[in-house]
Amino acid sequence: MSEHRTHHPVFEHLVPGFGTVRLRPLDPERDADAVHTWVRAERAAFWGMTGLTRPQVAEVYAHMATLDTHHAYLAEKDGTPVGLLQTYEPQADRVSECYDARPGDIGVHVLLAPPGPEGPRPGWTEALLTAFTVYALRALDRHRIIVDPDVRNEKAIARFRRQGFELGPAVVLPEIDLPDVHLPEKHAQLAFLSRPVACPDVPDADSR
Repeated sequence: MSEHRTHHPVFEHLVPGFGTVRLRPLDPERDADAVHTWVRAERAAFWGMTGLTRPQVAEVYAHMATLDTHHAYLAEKDGTPVGLLQTYEPQADRVSECYDARPGDIGVHVLLAPPGPEGPRPGWTEALLTAFTVYALRALDRHRIIVDPDVRNEKAIARFRRQGFELGPAVVLPEIDLPDVHLPEKHAQLAFLSRPVACPDVPDADSR
């Protein structure tokens, strides 16, 4: 059984001063309530799913679970869902029409859960992005991460830059209109994070 169809963690990483972040494949039905709550919020407007119903959200991720090139993971801290990580092969994505994909590249999309009743949580964004980048670069043994936030999403762009990403070109991702997938044209800011030459191995639950 492929890793994105199991319910077991595929990766865990201890972030000093924060705690252990675990990634497990997203269950389209079981996790639909949490993900629907996140994507319909105004703060997630650039995620592009604010108008979808819960069943539609579940359907989107059920379709993704059938793909070998795109995967969705739920991030948990101490058993509580705290974010969504999506990875994809750039060569199998529309972004490949806008830059020269290299062997070892991996694309990611990141959506963090909103703060709870306790309010903003200083350091959470950095800690979660650290865990996500370690997963992509070390556990998956990739050489470079590419992200493509909307050019208007200044907060996300600044967040990636603080994490060490270097800005690439601003591009226009073409519209995708297929029976199972529709993605409108997107004006995106590409950014890249390369794996350091010397980067220690980290423990993971499944590094396939």
